[in-house]
Amino acid sequence: MSNYSIKTISEDYKMTAFGVLFEDFNDWAGNAAKTAAKKAEITENGKLAELLALADGQEYQINYVLDGKAWRGFGVMGEFEVEGAVVLHFLAGDYLVIPGTGTDKDRLADEITGKVFGGMMNEITDYKYVGPGNSTFVKAAGNGEFYGEMWLRAQKVEG
Repeated sequence: MSNYSIKTISEDYKMTAFGVLFEDFNDWAGNAAKTAAKKAEITENGKLAELLALADGQEYQINYVLDGKAWRGFGVMGEFEVEGAVVLHFLAGDYLVIPGTGTDKDRLADEITGKVFGGMMNEITDYKYVGPGNSTFVKAAGNGEFYGEMWLRAQKVEG
């Protein structure tokens, strides 16, 4: 069984991010390319740095359902007014917290996301993911290692 914990968030919160909508959720290669292009764009034009400077400096990779479509982006905790950014609402409640470690900072968020949606959610039978979104952060752990966590709002399965 995979490693996870449950954390309770007592108040709704917001995240501000730049991202892309996916027309076809199952176009894995196309969506990865769109996401990478958006990350490169906001890194090169300084928009991501602007957001990080307004917040606590911690970047998050965020998956969300926006206007009924899958959306992925990069942002920060909190609500900020930055041109082109969206403010996403996350609800209070129980959150599944899934940790991961690795040596490639830029790939770790995707690796954790892949692990979670590539089968781990089927192994977790006492909670179900209820959204509307999730976020993953990665930070240095020392010795060339990185530590990350994915947070997904979940509901206890009664039974």
